[in-house]
Amino acid sequence: MDNRPIGVFDSGVGGLTVLKELKKTLPHEDYIYIGDTASFPYGSKSKDTIIELSRKRIENLIDMDAKMIVIACGTATSQALEEMQKMFNMPIIGIIDPTVKYLKEHDIKNIGIIATVGTIRSKGWEKYINKNIDNANIINKACPLLAPMAEEGWTENEIAKLTIHEYLKEIDNKSIDALILGCTHYPLFKGLIEKELGENIEIINTGEMVAKELKKYITERKIENSKTNESNLNIYLTDIECNFLNVAKKLLENEDIEIKKFNN
Repeated sequence: MDNRPIGVFDSGVGGLTVLKELKKTLPHEDYIYIGDTASFPYGSKSKDTIIELSRKRIENLIDMDAKMIVIACGTATSQALEEMQKMFNMPIIGIIDPTVKYLKEHDIKNIGIIATVGTIRSKGWEKYINKNIDNANIINKACPLLAPMAEEGWTENEIAKLTIHEYLKEIDNKSIDALILGCTHYPLFKGLIEKELGENIEIINTGEMVAKELKKYITERKIENSKTNESNLNIYLTDIECNFLNVAKKLLENEDIEIKKFNN
């Protein structure tokens, strides 16, 4: 048993889509979440900058006694995960590996990916899929406006609907079997995406894959939290002048969420 919390970080509110799935799958674990809102968005930054920001956030979570780290960000996973795993002697998981395992297990080869500019540019998803799945057919699309819109809570209005249509009109739903939401902000638009592409396309929320992988990891190593009561959640932001709280309350279905300013 290990009653230390699981550390989770993202550039903003998007990583809460991962946290939501973690809490659903591992309800007795404690969690620390850092939203690096002062540095948002990660998707337009250079790889060196992403590595440095990821290093800082992981160091913060280690200082808070996290037993393992979840990089709940597509950009940071694609550009910094390998460097972080080499740099720190602790378990660090991103969103790509668990999702590709799912694709392989279900023999999904015709794959669409929507993500930030930085993630698409890095070809992080593409490289890992091609490494693990033979004859994969991959269609990439950068959707840079979606993460900022999610931070504002614009996920269900007419602007969101038109933006989704504009981005996805280039993706032929007959040429893919599944669409990966390669940025953790994008599950907030899942309903609109499903309407745009139709019911025959599987929409893959990476948070669900991460949660399954994490449960397996924790169970096999017997490092579960021994508590049986409700888990504790601490949320820190590097800048609180944003719409984070409103989106977080809606997403986590919790009106009692408290946010603390993280000074670093």
